[in-house]
Amino acid sequence: MFSNNYELDRKVSSFMAGVYGWMSCALAITAGVAYYIASTPSIFIYIYTHSAIVIGLLIAQVGLAIAIPAFLNRMSFVTALALFLVYSAIMGVTLSFIFFEFTHASILSTFLTTSLMFALMSAYGYVTEADLTSIGNICMMMVFGLVIAMIVNMFLKSAQFDYILSGIGVVVFVLLTASDTQKIKQMAHHMLSDQDMVGKVTLLGALILYLDFINIFIFLLRFMGSRRNE
Repeated sequence: MFSNNYELDRKVSSFMAGVYGWMSCALAITAGVAYYIASTPSIFIYIYTHSAIVIGLLIAQVGLAIAIPAFLNRMSFVTALALFLVYSAIMGVTLSFIFFEFTHASILSTFLTTSLMFALMSAYGYVTEADLTSIGNICMMMVFGLVIAMIVNMFLKSAQFDYILSGIGVVVFVLLTASDTQKIKQMAHHMLSDQDMVGKVTLLGALILYLDFINIFIFLLRFMGSRRNE
């Protein structure tokens, strides 16, 4: 029994290492593409002065975020990986304004703070015996509320309301990090016997945690970011 449990824990640990590995790879691509676009004014200006390109990038982002989980069973690992990496690159293009608008020092400090918060909450989600399902469900409902509130604030243009929403966003995605980590770990327990799915589920887990990290970073940047023109 002890040997079986040890072997299972080892396989789950290996699976989670793969999840964090692909997540880190996607983050590196996003950061690299964002920095390159922001450091190349001709490309940056061309993209952001053509609304059709920006809209197309946003549609592609949403489409891939929906398509990858929805059609994962029908994809090969290589196809799923390619789409995931393309998604992270597109995210880099849409987030390039961050390097153009905020100082590099504040971006770095926000990234390090995000990394620490993410690591702590993901570690908690991995080791805790408490069931975080209800917290995850509540947070997902709050995400939809956040999206609606942010759309409303696009018309209200209230800086104070924006700060409140950003604070809520940080809390929601920090809690989601713990919940999602636990959910991915549980998925690993059920999928390890299916070798064809292990790799693809690893990518799915990486995508989920990647999105949690990106959202924590973006919301946190609204508090910690120093704008270049200030």
